[in-house]
Amino acid sequence: MKKTILLSFCLLLQLIANQIFGQNAVKPVVDDYLIPATSAVIGGYVGGKLDASYQNRILVQDVNRLIEPFRNRTEDRCWQSEFWGKWFTSAILAYKYRPEPKLKSILDQAVSGLLSTQTPDGYIGNYADNKHLDQWDIWGRKYCMLGLLAYYDLTNDKKSILAVRKLADHLIKELSESKSLIVKKGNHHGMAASSVLEPICQLYSRTGDQRYLDFASEIVRQWETSDGPQLISKSGINVSERFPKPKNWFGPEQGQKAYEMMSCYEGLLELYRLTGKPEYLKAVEATWQSIFDTEINITGSGSSVECWFGGKHLQTMHIDHYQETCVTATWIKLSQQLLRLTGESKYADAIEQTWYNALLGAMFQDGADWAKYSPLAGKRLQGSEQCGMGLNCCTASGPRGLFTLPLTAVMADKDGISINFFAEGSYKLQLPGGKSVEVVQQTNYPVSGNITVKVLLTKEEKIKVRIRIPEWSKQNQLSVNGEAVANVTPGSYAEISKTWKSGDAISLTTDMRGRIVRIGERPEYIAIVRGPIVLCRDARLGTPHVDETLYPIINKEGNINLEQVAINQGGIWMKFKSSFILESHQEGGTKPQEITFCDFASAGNTLDEQSWFRVWLPQSYDPRK
Repeated sequence: MKKTILLSFCLLLQLIANQIFGQNAVKPVVDDYLIPATSAVIGGYVGGKLDASYQNRILVQDVNRLIEPFRNRTEDRCWQSEFWGKWFTSAILAYKYRPEPKLKSILDQAVSGLLSTQTPDGYIGNYADNKHLDQWDIWGRKYCMLGLLAYYDLTNDKKSILAVRKLADHLIKELSESKSLIVKKGNHHGMAASSVLEPICQLYSRTGDQRYLDFASEIVRQWETSDGPQLISKSGINVSERFPKPKNWFGPEQGQKAYEMMSCYEGLLELYRLTGKPEYLKAVEATWQSIFDTEINITGSGSSVECWFGGKHLQTMHIDHYQETCVTATWIKLSQQLLRLTGESKYADAIEQTWYNALLGAMFQDGADWAKYSPLAGKRLQGSEQCGMGLNCCTASGPRGLFTLPLTAVMADKDGISINFFAEGSYKLQLPGGKSVEVVQQTNYPVSGNITVKVLLTKEEKIKVRIRIPEWSKQNQLSVNGEAVANVTPGSYAEISKTWKSGDAISLTTDMRGRIVRIGERPEYIAIVRGPIVLCRDARLGTPHVDETLYPIINKEGNINLEQVAINQGGIWMKFKSSFILESHQEGGTKPQEITFCDFASAGNTLDEQSWFRVWLPQSYDPRK
């Protein structure tokens, strides 16, 4: 009896301590390899895009409209309850990048407004009492938890963490009392509902309450039942082939839903950090590779009608509802998780490809809105409003991918610094030993491939600097204070270990030669890529027609010569011209003609019906070849 009382008392003390001391109640079993920067100030084109989204999307959101459904609680099928959390987590990332008082005030109001809707039993949601757990109810609760946890991490506000606990306790109680399996709730083999795994794991790490870890483990156990999505046991199967094509595309039997699947794997990585079980990481790594190999297109995204469909080899076709922006943003977020955990360059390469092409291509020029779908040919089209909320899921999700970049461009690791992405600006880091360092990047990358990095220290330090050499960059020049660095390998990090003096400079020149990418045989298509940027034909760039058959003139090195035309002119970021042979029925052929291309993010991005664009250029079939 005394022993039981003592254990109960110790548990009580632990819970009290967790409430007092906040975020680090549980030390993870697995630490991240990389630690985000403490602050960043980014300039140039990238900084302009971040500023546009900050000013015209994050700050202008009508927060009361996002909260209103939580007051009504009459829903039985829609997903209004996701919008608060999506916008809020975007806004938290934006605030961490640029902590302005105006945004902080909006965040405070958003939290107090949401908390005012919490019912005495702990529920925060918009579903009618007799419809709890159905459709998108648990999915919406997940986003409320994620937002409130992010606010707690930012402010250490005890009301927000208490609200998350009450919300989680209420969910666990409802599932228990109704004898319901979470994988049988909602749609998509339970992936939407069971993606609540992510905030449940975060809640355990911040409170140390064993019940939340038990609930997380139970979710994963249910995944592997016949009713579940089998996200671990099927991780070796291509994501488009795990289940038969459903009769109801958006129903419970749809197991290929891209966004929800990746959200579940984000949660599994959180559970991996807490448990260290290698099968969790292996399942996510295998699935990531499957997505990359079979789904991700040349601009860095995929999915049709929001689902995986084996689309990588089909990307030259006109595809229905292609590459949803929610999928694009979540692919970036999942890749960011794996980059932080492993430090592997392939994840940074993938993020860069997606961020500069599919993500920026979905963002309207002024940052006020986002496309719901982004084709590789045709025209940009505005997405429709959803659930009477004045926006759609992708408008809310786009900034969640955008604002992952600032504090991950340069990160700390246990030995020093990791330079993952190249963007003009200043990055401040706290190294594991407590020492501070500032990294300054001077570059207009990817307009040019020239990057200068200066390391600023209070005193001389022996640290290791890792700098990513992109996989596509086959010819590189890397030096420190003018002295060449040997053994620079594309698709990896070059490691420079030395005693650094403040002001020491790293110079990297990447390979910006134009590359031809080919796909298919009958018919064959080509695309042109320069650095990480996919180039397009656009109707604004003059004749010939964007669908004209063009034959590139390839130099002896196998590349295409590109001449820069303009930078950020007429709403177009980058323009390049090169010589092509046009299709002709003349016996002697035609003379080369200069054709202008622009970057994918700018192509057609005016909502102008005349602004047709195309990535993949058709090639005529020649039986002589």
